Amino acid sequence: MAPSSRKKQMANGSGKGRHSGVERFFRISAAGTTVRTEVIAGLATFMTMAYIIFVNPAILSLGSVFPNGGSPGVPFNAAITATALGAALATLVMGLYANYPFALASGMGINAMVAFGLILGAKLSWQQAMGIIFWEGALVTLFVLTNVREAVFNAIPVTLKRAIGVGIGLFIAVIGLVEGHIVTASEATVVQYNHAFGHDPVAVVTALGLLITAWLMARRTRGAILLGIVVTTVIGILVDVVLVDKLGYFGKAHVLSAGALAGAAKVVETPSFATFFKLDFSVILQVGLWAWIFALMMTDFFDTMGTVVAVGGEAGLLDSRQRLPRLNRVLLVDSGAAVAGGLFGASSITTYIESAAGVAEGGRTGLTSVVVALCFLVSIFFAPIIGLVPTAATSPALIIVGFLMITVVRDIDFKNLEEAIPAFVTMITIPLTYSITSGIGYGFILYSLIKLFRGRGRDVHWLLYVVSVLFAVSIYLGK
Repeated sequence: MAPSSRKKQMANGSGKGRHSGVERFFRISAAGTTVRTEVIAGLATFMTMAYIIFVNPAILSLGSVFPNGGSPGVPFNAAITATALGAALATLVMGLYANYPFALASGMGINAMVAFGLILGAKLSWQQAMGIIFWEGALVTLFVLTNVREAVFNAIPVTLKRAIGVGIGLFIAVIGLVEGHIVTASEATVVQYNHAFGHDPVAVVTALGLLITAWLMARRTRGAILLGIVVTTVIGILVDVVLVDKLGYFGKAHVLSAGALAGAAKVVETPSFATFFKLDFSVILQVGLWAWIFALMMTDFFDTMGTVVAVGGEAGLLDSRQRLPRLNRVLLVDSGAAVAGGLFGASSITTYIESAAGVAEGGRTGLTSVVVALCFLVSIFFAPIIGLVPTAATSPALIIVGFLMITVVRDIDFKNLEEAIPAFVTMITIPLTYSITSGIGYGFILYSLIKLFRGRGRDVHWLLYVVSVLFAVSIYLGK
C-alpha cells in the first residue's frame, strides 16, 4: 500500500495504526467517526455537564437552606466524591458495554425531589432518601430485565418520539438562556428578557459566547462547540465572571482570586466516602413511602427514554421506526446507575441530555463516554479547577445544541391533527414545565384519548394506554 493511502486510511480511522485496538473495540470506522472526533466529543459533553459536580452536592446538602451548617442533607464533601465517582463509573460502563456516546450523572430534578421533597418535606434522613432512590432504581431494573421498559419504548408512536426530541431541544435551549441570564423570571409574564442585560456580565459573556460558537459552527470548524466553551471560559475569567457554584455555595457571582481558589481547594482536599453504602434499605417496609418510589420511578423511567430518543435521533443512531439498536443495554446501564446512585449517596444517576453536546461534535460511539468518564474521575481531585468553567461558557453550547435538536420538527406531519396536536403539547410542555416526564405524560394521555374518541383506539398500542393511566395517577397524586 502506498504511504499516502496508508496515511489517509489512518486519518479516517480505518488503518492499523496505534489506535487500531480502540477503533476495533468501539467500531469507530463503522460509525463513520475517528478517535480524534470521539475525544473532542467527550470533552465537549463533559464541559457542558461538569456543573453537576458542584450543583448536585449543593442541592443534596441543602446548602441554600442551611448556609451556616446544621443541615439534615447529604454531607457536601462526600456528595462531591459520590457525584463525580458515580458519574464516572456509570458513564464508563455505558461506553464499554453499550458502546453509545451517552453520559450519565446525578439527575437534575430528581435530586431536588430528594432534597426538598423527601428530606425537607417528608422529614426523612438522607439515608432514608437514598434508600428510596435505591428501590426505585431496582424497580426500573426489574422492568428492564423483563423487557417491559424496552417494550414501552417501542410502543411510542414515531410522531411522539420526534416530538420528544424537539421538546428536549427546546428545553436545553431554555436552560441555556436562563443560566446565561438572557432570560429572567417575571411575576407578570413568568419569564422575560433580562432588562439589565448591559449591566450583567454573565449575560454579556453568554451573548459573546453564543456569537463565537455560532460563527465557528457556520464556518464548519471542527470542535466548534468545545472551542466555543474554551474561548468563552477565558473571556469569563478575564472579566471576573466565574460561577464556581451557581446555587450559592461560593456565591452567585464569584470573582477569581487566589483566596477563592484556596477556599475551594479545601473543600475537596481529599475524596470523602462518608456517604457510600450508608443508605437505609428498610424504607421499602414503609407503605406510606411507596408513592414517592412510584413518582421517582416514573421520572427516572421516562426522562431517560426521552433523552435516548432525542440524543440518539440527533446522532442518527435510530432506525426507520425511531428505535435504538442495543436499547436494552442502554436501559440496563441507566437503571443500574440509579441503584448505584442510592448506594453512593449521589441521588439517582441517569442519562444526561447534555450528551447531545458531544453528539453535535460528531461523537457516535462509546469512546466518547469513556472520555467523559475519565474526566469525571480526574475531577474528583481537581474539582475547583473544573468549577472555573462558568455557566456563561456552557450556556451558549446548550443553546446551539438545542437548535440542532429541534430540526427534526420538519419530519412531523402537522396536517394530521390526531398526531400533530399531541406532538405539539409534548414539545411545548417539556420546556415550560422544566420536566421531560411531564411533557411525555401529557402527550401520551392526549394522544390516547384523541385516538380513542375518534374510534381509532386499536391504532394505539395497549402499553401506551397502560402508561397513560399511570401518568394520570401520577398527576393526580401531584408527585
